[in-house]
Amino acid sequence: MITPNWIESGEGARGLVFLHGVSGGAAGALELLPRLAAPGWRTLAWDMPGYGASEPFEPDTPEGMGAYADALAELLDAAGLERAVLVGHSMGGMVALQTAAAHPERVAGLVLACCTPAFGASAGAMQQAFLDKRLGPLDEGASMRELAIDLIPGMVGPGGEAELVHDAVNLMEQIPPDSYRRALRAVVGFDQRSALARIAVPALVIAGTHDKVSTPLVVRRMAERLPAGVYREIDAGHLAPFEEPAIFTALVREFLDGLDHIPVI
Repeated sequence: MITPNWIESGEGARGLVFLHGVSGGAAGALELLPRLAAPGWRTLAWDMPGYGASEPFEPDTPEGMGAYADALAELLDAAGLERAVLVGHSMGGMVALQTAAAHPERVAGLVLACCTPAFGASAGAMQQAFLDKRLGPLDEGASMRELAIDLIPGMVGPGGEAELVHDAVNLMEQIPPDSYRRALRAVVGFDQRSALARIAVPALVIAGTHDKVSTPLVVRRMAERLPAGVYREIDAGHLAPFEEPAIFTALVREFLDGLDHIPVI
């Protein structure tokens, strides 16, 4: 098993790991990490396997979200973190849920932003349409940049800034197509709905009001099924943590403050 690359900010005995989405990378969290680094907390952001400076999975590694959760456990080992609060955006939230289900002893809390506990019915029409829109252009010879230019603008809310879109396009452009394809296959096969009731750690669940990918209704329902879930909504789109970083980090810092009485080491 490979050990993914990570960047970090802050110092302390407690650990927080930011998990990016399928179109992101650790570099996208460079400005977010110092904001999230509450006193006493080491704040990390990973590159998923095959993204950024992280090596891709070995050829014989099984497909699916479980491989990403196992890789995250390897990262925690390498970083010397017995447990951590996982802050997952989009696919990163799915990785966080998978990790909480498969490695519950490693998870001290969850922040799930703009994500859902399942993609949809297995091999359903929604899955196929999703893959057609995202992989079809690559199959026809489009570059990752061309795909990003087509997809990213639709992920931000009405107040999304042009600079944010520009930066997100540049970040997505750097993803190797094979790594992107594998991540998408993991997303469409993901389903942890049955595990929600067993995930008892404190959980902050955040939706973007204008998110068309992970709609507020679905995100709220996920929060309601988590025993210690709390729902919040930001006036933004699917890239809410980056569209409204001050509001997002304030919500996360407030959540971390509430963990003061809970051992997270």
